[in-house]
Amino acid sequence: MTARTARTAREIARETITREILDAARARLATDGPGGLSLRAVARDVGMVSSAVYRYVASRDALLTALLVECYDELGAAVEAAVAAQDDTDHAARWLAACRAARTWCVTHPGEFALLYGTPVPGYAAPQDTIEPAVRVVLALASVAAEAGGEVPPGPTDVTALVADAGRYLVERGGDEPAPELVARTLMAWSGIFGTISFELFGHLTNAVADHADWFDAVATRLGADAGVRPA
Repeated sequence: MTARTARTAREIARETITREILDAARARLATDGPGGLSLRAVARDVGMVSSAVYRYVASRDALLTALLVECYDELGAAVEAAVAAQDDTDHAARWLAACRAARTWCVTHPGEFALLYGTPVPGYAAPQDTIEPAVRVVLALASVAAEAGGEVPPGPTDVTALVADAGRYLVERGGDEPAPELVARTLMAWSGIFGTISFELFGHLTNAVADHADWFDAVATRLGADAGVRPA
């Protein structure tokens, strides 16, 4: 029993220190940006010598990966919760709630947004285990669009081959075989939503639109309509 208690105490201590390191790293994202993230600076922030940090985080790249997974999951969970809180039959409300939740999380976490959707960190390549957390938002949008079942007219070009991998990905996760045009419109909406958020956070909409939140709602609503999600 004593050995079990001692091991559990070590586990708790490790989790606590790892959490402090991640929190300090996230604070550094806001001040230094993802490209400037330094294990030495993070160690200083948590009161450790830099060599001690490597007991909890193997490298700067491992720290970036842990931050990516955590932040993508936070963002995805916020969007999924916003969708779940709406009436299942009100697809337009669910779509707008998802988009608003994404914007709210990003605007309140600008440092983390820069890591997820900003300039890639030189020398760092995100590993495979970041993909599932990264696509939670687009999967939520795709689910709402599929359930809405609105008419999506053919586009000016055939996108079937272009979005085949995305369509297979949706099927592998339990969805029905989606129409290629719907997949394309959802992907366009995904990039348009986060592009609009990016423009807001990096100041590109200053003096261009009267109200950032209202402009975002207008963009999200039009992108939803383009994907067949329209008010009843």
